[in-house]
Amino acid sequence: MAERITLAILGATGAVGTQMLRCLEEQDVPVGTLKLLASARSAGEELVFRGQTVRIEEARPEAFEGCDVVLGAVEDDLAKALLPEAVKRGAVVVDNSHAFRLNDSVPLVVPEINGADISWHEGIISNPNCATIIGLVPTWPLHQLGRVTRMVVSTYQAASGAGVAGMKALEAELAALGTGTELPRPHAFVAQLANNLIPQIGGESEAGYTSEELKLLYEGRKIMHEPDLRVSCTCVRVPVLRSHCESITLEFERPVSLEDARAALAAAPGVKLVDDLDAADAHNRFPMPLDTSNQDLIWVGRLRRDLSNPDLERGLSFWCAGDQIRKGAATNAVQIVKLLCEQGLVVRA
Repeated sequence: MAERITLAILGATGAVGTQMLRCLEEQDVPVGTLKLLASARSAGEELVFRGQTVRIEEARPEAFEGCDVVLGAVEDDLAKALLPEAVKRGAVVVDNSHAFRLNDSVPLVVPEINGADISWHEGIISNPNCATIIGLVPTWPLHQLGRVTRMVVSTYQAASGAGVAGMKALEAELAALGTGTELPRPHAFVAQLANNLIPQIGGESEAGYTSEELKLLYEGRKIMHEPDLRVSCTCVRVPVLRSHCESITLEFERPVSLEDARAALAAAPGVKLVDDLDAADAHNRFPMPLDTSNQDLIWVGRLRRDLSNPDLERGLSFWCAGDQIRKGAATNAVQIVKLLCEQGLVVRA
């Protein structure tokens, strides 16, 4: 492991930023000095890291002086304004926003898939979209067996995907329903989420697909190094607090047996196979948000042939679930930082 580093979290008070703090502790990243950066209204507040209180500073360019690594957990506009300033001051940035993901000079990394891509960073490494990470971690070992050429995906995304505001909005709606009081007006989502499904995440972007739906297409191609990968995705917001679920159907270039697929998933890093429809306990039958929240593995189940594929040996369907705040965001970013430290890539040449 590398020497102790000076690390900053930009957006330290948000849902992802606070989870990054916990993940740095859990993964034993060699942090010597920690800087917590947030808006001016949060400056002066304190958070605890490894038993020590750390005072929050206002996020401004000068705050990055002396930083080796910066974790970004802010919206695109702030990421674009501030993170290049960190790079100018010699830091390596691992950013959770969408701001830099598709830049040709920026690696887009899921450590279980393309961790080696961190070697060509030019100061910024991007964390993929949460639904992209959760869907690709179990897709990758199957891709190794038969090369995936097409994905048809439906995502069932929790309120946590909209940050603290999304979770609070769902909790407020559920509380109002429980007491029979008037529901608060929707503000985090385009409509009431409690007792409802909202088949729109992001704005319309291209050919009727939303911006969220196109992330899996373009990010998946970049991460898997498959520029011709075909993806059709529908993203749905569901009244679950955290942990996204996805229904995924894959088409392969080469035949893949169910037995080989099951074995590959069972052995894959970052994956837990939970696939027994005959199990007495439903928690052992298939992945569910209740079981996959507050942990880092992507649970996979309902593995079966795609009966709509004319060549049954080249089609598989499965269901997966994973914590959006953890592996879908904070954990993945901290795993990248740990790789940088292990490989001595924190300081750029």
